[in-house]
Amino acid sequence: MDIEREDLNHRRSRLVKYNGMCFLSGQFSDSGGDITQQTTETLAKIDALLERAGTNKSRLLTAQIWLREMSDFKAMNEVWDAWIDPSNPPTRCCGQVLMADPDMRVEIVVSAAL
Repeated sequence: MDIEREDLNHRRSRLVKYNGMCFLSGQFSDSGGDITQQTTETLAKIDALLERAGTNKSRLLTAQIWLREMSDFKAMNEVWDAWIDPSNPPTRCCGQVLMADPDMRVEIVVSAAL
């Protein structure tokens, strides 16, 4: 089975498809703003990449959510809970990390079945 890579450069592929699965690189907001705005924009990017891969959020298998500040956890979860397919939630973890960009409040990595 071939590995399909999209939007790649010397460091990463934004989307990889292999063996009936789709793997996305970490997605984040390209604009500033509060955690609500950044989470909303990040999830919209995930939706677009999943659609491009031929799948959607109802097929998510796992999600990793990285927050700059755990004080953003509640507000991020409000956006996440409104976005996620409640009948098909993925496994999920969330942790605080030091972000490469000081304006970045959230980064989300997901994998989905095709």
